[in-house]
Amino acid sequence: MGWLEAQLNSWSPQTAAVVLNELCEESERSDPEAREALLAVAVLFASRSDWPLLPQLREEAAGRHLLALDRLVRLGPPPVMVDRPAQQLPVPDYGVGRELTLGERRSLARRPNRRAFDKLVADPHPMVIGLLLSNPKLVEDDVVRLVARRPLRLEVTLEVAKNARWLSRSRVRLAILLNPGSPPEIAIPFLSVCQRTELMEVLKSADTSQTLRATALELLEKRPPLRELDHADRVLQ
Repeated sequence: MGWLEAQLNSWSPQTAAVVLNELCEESERSDPEAREALLAVAVLFASRSDWPLLPQLREEAAGRHLLALDRLVRLGPPPVMVDRPAQQLPVPDYGVGRELTLGERRSLARRPNRRAFDKLVADPHPMVIGLLLSNPKLVEDDVVRLVARRPLRLEVTLEVAKNARWLSRSRVRLAILLNPGSPPEIAIPFLSVCQRTELMEVLKSADTSQTLRATALELLEKRPPLRELDHADRVLQ
């Protein structure tokens, strides 16, 4: 990720826009190598949603009619199904007869065992979740539970978005896409690397926002007919 970010920063926004648009177009034609490269870009963009380059790319995409790039970096309205801030949410009962301090919960999140995981995944504090995401005993199902929860805990999703290890998992990305509380600046880049079946799930969900729905439909229409595809849609599983 560091190399990719440095490379994009070394280019002018105009050059970066053209290169990324070409990559997006190749990916939309189901080129497996382009989709693998675009996955790294999508993960970077989702994890750095405040990156100054992104509004510059949106401006280039709009001004130069780079439609494929626009589908990668477009924005939508803020989510409506978001839980209260972390400090307003109750701390889970860890079964010790009192409320654990933040330091104690952080210590539990570091431990290489799953004894307290059911409580930890429900913990509202982003510092606890950040440590838990690096715990070697955490599994993909745990992370899916974190980002699929409704109403969504925004701070939790922001912590997951910083973690390339978990954003590289297609189930985690899809759970973010299907949660109406997910910020569009995090969710939308993942549409460009969705498989056909995942795009269909996004379209079928009653909770999908208008922006995500329109983008998913555009991407689905760009896909080659099924008879022309080989294993490309399975590469990113």
